[in-house]
Amino acid sequence: MIMTAYLEKVKEFKHATVSIARNDSNTLVVAATASYIPIDQFKLIFSHIGDYVKNEKVTKLIFDKRNLSVFHQPSMEWYFVEWKEKMFELGLVNHVKILPKDEVFRQSVKIGRNKINETYPDGKFHRMNIRYAESLEEALSL
Repeated sequence: MIMTAYLEKVKEFKHATVSIARNDSNTLVVAATASYIPIDQFKLIFSHIGDYVKNEKVTKLIFDKRNLSVFHQPSMEWYFVEWKEKMFELGLVNHVKILPKDEVFRQSVKIGRNKINETYPDGKFHRMNIRYAESLEEALSL
């Protein structure tokens, strides 16, 4: 079983931490540490991750959203249609998401992603390997 002790913190933000998996330097983990991440902070966090992906050749990102209780569609849309487009070109093609147990949040994600899929049928994110996990251990093993 893989434990969080196998993570090495790279950067700490007000609303999230970014870590690298010690056993797999190609895997980054971003974990929300607040119930909501304002869009300006969200973009700052993922801009930092983008720099790290570019410099370190990261191919897998785990986004642990279990602490989130507020779903924000504009952040999700930016994440998919701007940030992921750039990351695809840099080789970050594996994305694993860990959602909160909250069914309303999960349904909001599903509805939001369907809207993005319909609005951007040619987005590079369609060619990414996007999966969901229930725990960090499971996400690290995918």
